[in-house]
Amino acid sequence: MKTPTQILKEEHVYISKVIETLKKECYELQEGADLDRNFFSQAIDFIKNYADAFHHAKEEDILFGYIKKHADELHCNPIEQMLIEHKLGRDYIKNLIDGIENKKKEKVALSCLGYCELLCDHIFKEDNILYPMTDEVLREEENKLIL
Repeated sequence: MKTPTQILKEEHVYISKVIETLKKECYELQEGADLDRNFFSQAIDFIKNYADAFHHAKEEDILFGYIKKHADELHCNPIEQMLIEHKLGRDYIKNLIDGIENKKKEKVALSCLGYCELLCDHIFKEDNILYPMTDEVLREEENKLIL
């Protein structure tokens, strides 16, 4: 049986692939390429619906509640930082959308690259700090309930 954190890590792989593609597009944009509104529209759709509404929602609405129950067993509690980073990611996407709507290539590139950097760091923290801590404290029954 997979654990909830294993599933979340697998989802990070897909998110990371999109982030790498976004970075390439932003670098090309900074080098003078035209703003590909269709590309960014599809990327934003993925981010909003998969990374945020699907993946982050699992963390915020389910996993973090279980982790909070074990707060006294953890050497630190990174949940608040993770929530802050989720909000920052949403803010970057709002700025990205604004840049696209107003055809401001520099704002698009900077907002998008900021999002990419944030998410790369965020995923690293979850995969290497939060999820291992979670695996140490969650009991088998809790993992089954979460799944």
